[in-house]
Amino acid sequence: MRNSVEFSVYGDYALFTDPLTRIGGEKLSYQVPTYQAIKGICESIYWKPTIVLVVDEIRVMNPIRMESKGVRPIDYSGGNTLANYTYLKDVHYQVKCHFIFNMNRPDMEYDRNENKHHNILKRSIQAGGRRDIFLGTRECQGYVEPCVFGEGESFYKDYGEIHLGTMVHGINYPDETGRDQLEVRLWQPVMKDGVIKFRKPEECTQVRVISDMKPKHFDAENVESADQLLASWGEEGNG
Repeated sequence: MRNSVEFSVYGDYALFTDPLTRIGGEKLSYQVPTYQAIKGICESIYWKPTIVLVVDEIRVMNPIRMESKGVRPIDYSGGNTLANYTYLKDVHYQVKCHFIFNMNRPDMEYDRNENKHHNILKRSIQAGGRRDIFLGTRECQGYVEPCVFGEGESFYKDYGEIHLGTMVHGINYPDETGRDQLEVRLWQPVMKDGVIKFRKPEECTQVRVISDMKPKHFDAENVESADQLLASWGEEGNG
């Protein structure tokens, strides 16, 4: 796709929390990142309400290993409490994604310039992201750099299929669906030779409503256009 990008993201630890483990406060990471977690990383690299970033597939480069740590999270009734979190250790993923225009955002029609958004996205990857990269949670710092998807040796090359059970796929936000409600999507991913091909959000059949929600309004008054952003970088943005 002409509006697609590929990048590598890695870090010492990651915590893509299985929501079933949040109830008792002892967080346990999924074995692999969710679609929403990777989308969040993409949006930390570059986000605008004009576009929707779509994750196509990821490639797991390092063996899946876990490590438990005793932590002291804030107790909202006062002070700290004790908990045990289980993190993924030494993670490295290759990501392939692309963007589409958000047609549920007619207020951002003035900013639909595919070439300029693509140029900004590629430059943002080369810069390591426009915002800090987190691997699931804030204490897990991540790092981003360009790559060619499929290059390099994956631990799971020729490993076959691994069925990962039912996982959260992601969150449906009202400004992306046109529905005034917040929804969660579930799916059953299969990793084949280290590669997970994601379903598109609209292809997920297991969807549950969480709550009512209305989209935030954006327009030229509170969002810098792609033209303005590239101009501030001294780019013509024609390529």
